Amino acid sequence: MTLEKRKRGEEQDERPDRYLKLRNILNLIFMIGAIIGVCIYLWRNSTVGTIIILGAMVFKMVECVYRYKK
Repeated sequence: MTLEKRKRGEEQDERPDRYLKLRNILNLIFMIGAIIGVCIYLWRNSTVGTIIILGAMVFKMVECVYRYKK
């Protein structure tokens, strides 16, 4: 596939993403966890907020594994 065709959107990868629903759920968990973690970090306890953010990042890493597994 040439670069010109890629820019125009032709000859895209037609394989369906088997993990799309799972990836969306994992991304949602990550986003909610990150927002909650930042709020707790800023307004309550920085240590607990950091732990929550790191826990949310685990979900993002799992989502990335499924993205590359496609």
